[in-house]
Amino acid sequence: MTQATIAFQRPPKLHPEQALWSQQEVEALYDLPFMELVFRAAEVHRQHFDPSRVQLSTLVSIKTGGCPEDCGYCPQSVHHETPVENQPMMTVEEVVEAARHAKANGAGRFCMGAAWRGPKDADLEKTLNMVQQVKALGLQTCATFGLLKDGQAEKLKDAGLDFYNHNLDTAPDKYADIIQTREYEDRLDTLGKVRGAGLSVCCGGIVGLNETREQRAGLILQLANLDPQPESVPVNNLVKVTGTPLDGAEELDWTEFVRTIAVARLTLPKSYIRLSAGRREMPEAMQALCFLAGANSIFYGDKLLTTGNPDVDADRALMDKLGLQPL
Repeated sequence: MTQATIAFQRPPKLHPEQALWSQQEVEALYDLPFMELVFRAAEVHRQHFDPSRVQLSTLVSIKTGGCPEDCGYCPQSVHHETPVENQPMMTVEEVVEAARHAKANGAGRFCMGAAWRGPKDADLEKTLNMVQQVKALGLQTCATFGLLKDGQAEKLKDAGLDFYNHNLDTAPDKYADIIQTREYEDRLDTLGKVRGAGLSVCCGGIVGLNETREQRAGLILQLANLDPQPESVPVNNLVKVTGTPLDGAEELDWTEFVRTIAVARLTLPKSYIRLSAGRREMPEAMQALCFLAGANSIFYGDKLLTTGNPDVDADRALMDKLGLQPL
């Protein structure tokens, strides 16, 4: 089996769109006047994408709760007392029906998530049929199953998986404050397995974890310097859930979230930048600024794993107001 190498460093003499970013350069983008930053990001967005088109994904939790990881933001962890209960894995029929419903509502990609540290081989075998049947509906397929072992990414690829999601979550120097049960390098190892199998990468992070602006820049820096860059970059605004360690996190100012979208667009010019968790709490005007700043993908449907999301009718109404069309 061939495993790709995920690297943060690149030779300096490359095409400008593939140039190595430094921490100072990313911080300098964050420090631009707000309107100037959004304007620059909008310009770059238009160089690579149709600004009137938005990629729609639907995310379904096929196995909820009981996760052995201790991620400080996650209500599915067994380490936290939260309202989320452990549930058995969905059947293939239930997943396929959810995918049909998502496609009927306009989604182009169907994402399946499971609350595991990583899939056991028996668990993975059950998901391969799900992937095959969702793919047969004409949808792009994505999975987020945690850490992968040797050979598992290849099995998912052979079953028809298009994207594998595995987020870096936060900057390397903030990571240990959020998660203690897995190392940052574990995440890079899984990303290497995903690339080695020929899958597209969905990789982003979360803001609002009581991190500094420098640490937000550090997260974007790592994403931008992945080689190659992720095809899809979800940017999550922390959804605070009772019982999790981050329930009392300081609220992130809305302009800082829009800045993060803009900086992501400038440093990841060809990636789809997705408005992910936390969008239900965002006013329409804030979402509109995010689209202007380069966001061109959203999760579409009334639920993201265990947290709420704007309902389909609300999203359709907003897209109509902004003149946006599904990709």
